[in-house]
Amino acid sequence: MSTIVVRNGSVEGALKVWKQKTRNDDSLKRLKDKQQGYIKPGARRRIAKKEAIRNSRRNNRNYN
Repeated sequence: MSTIVVRNGSVEGALKVWKQKTRNDDSLKRLKDKQQGYIKPGARRRIAKKEAIRNSRRNNRNYN
């Protein structure tokens, strides 16, 4: 879990930093995956493959 220090009472700034840190380390995604329960290995591979395809399309779109 990410730890954030609030400086000068700036909660908005600390919240912005927390969102950036959690987005970068995928902790919210892992938490969401755990809440869904057990996923069979084959289904997990299918989900990973779909995500990889989506990410590659997104990366290719940025270069073209």
